[in-house]
Formats: sequence, C-alpha cells, structure tokens
Amino acid sequence: MTQVLVVEDDPRLGAEIVETLESAGFPVTWCRDGSSARSVEIHDYSLVVLDLMLPGAHGFDLLKEWRRESDLPVIILTARSETHDKVRGFELGGDDYLTKPFWPAELVARVQARLRRPNMSGDSLEIGPLAIDIEQREVKLDGVSIELTKVEFDILAMLALRKDKAVSRMQLVERVLDEEKDGGERTLDVHVSRIRKKLGEAGRHLETVWGIGYRLASEPKAKK
Repeated sequence: MTQVLVVEDDPRLGAEIVETLESAGFPVTWCRDGSSARSVEIHDYSLVVLDLMLPGAHGFDLLKEWRRESDLPVIILTARSETHDKVRGFELGGDDYLTKPFWPAELVARVQARLRRPNMSGDSLEIGPLAIDIEQREVKLDGVSIELTKVEFDILAMLALRKDKAVSRMQLVERVLDEEKDGGERTLDVHVSRIRKKLGEAGRHLETVWGIGYRLASEPKAKK
C-alpha cells in the first residue's frame, strides 16, 4: 500500500496537507519535527513531502541521510523560493519543489505524478543491445561493458526507466545536473552527444524529440 510521509512543523499547514492527501486516498504519517522524521523507517514509505526549516534537523540533512539508503520520491515543501535552494534540493536528490502557499489540488497532482515515476534503484533493463543495471550502475553493449561518467549514466538510466517516453530537457537537467557546476540544457546536449558516441550504432536508440527533449526507444527509427 502507498504510504506517504509528511514532515512539516507548522500545525495548521501540516493538518491541511494530511487532510488533502487522505481525502485523495493516500494513507499519511505526519512527523512534526526533524528529530521524529529521522527516527522513521524510510523504507516503509512510498513518498515524502518534506519541509526544509524544521526543528531538530534541517530538511536538507534528512534528505541527504535518506538518499544513502533509498531513492523514494521526495517533494520539497518550503516558503523559500530562492534558486540556490532549489538547486541544492535537486543536488541532494529531491524530485520536486513546491513553494508555499500552494493549491491543494497541485500537491495531489504532484504526488500522483511522482508515484507514477519509477525509482532509480534495483532495476536491470534491456533495450535493444543495451543492458542497463541501475543498482550496479553498469551499462553493457552486446555483453561488453561501456564506460560512462556518473552524469552520463544518470541520464541514460533516467531515460531507460521511462523507455519509449519523451523526457523533457528541463526534467533531465533538474534531476541529473547541478546547474551551478554543470550548466543547463546546453551542457545536457553535450552529455547526450557523448553518450551516443560511446554507444556507437546503438546510439540510434537515444532519440531527440524535437521541442521536448530525449527518448530511449526500444525500436529506433529506421535510417533514411
């Protein structure tokens, strides 16, 4: 059963979030401070709605600890909207960012969207001649290992987990790249180009979806 963990110290807002999610059919556990959130068994949950400014432990510290053992979706909830906070949240492994105040329907929609997205852990995927082992972070082409950088592997893995579906360039940048260090969409394009070169003929599976982003296709388009 899907279980959502809400970590929010504001009594009124926390109660509203719990009521909103439970009304949408999600069982919810509510932690009112960082210390109690730190003591939960994170593997018991399918998603976390996480405030940042918490007594007992900062939200970023909790996120960093959870990412050592789990890749469950985390929606960061905060009144702070500065770009560097968003970048830091994505860098530590946050999946989405919702700034207070927000509409209840928006929170439900984001939770539903994140729960539909597969986690990047424990999967071994085969796409054409490619075998992508998410857990071991290994890519093989016709049984031969291909050396990829961390960023290159993360891009390929994210696309593999959404096989045959277009993933926007912005989604890839937010999930995989550190904008402060790695740059944005132009840098992403460079990484994709390098992945294709390393994959050789199999690089045809990594398709550009014009105006959107990229797709890892199980059956690439035939050569013209």
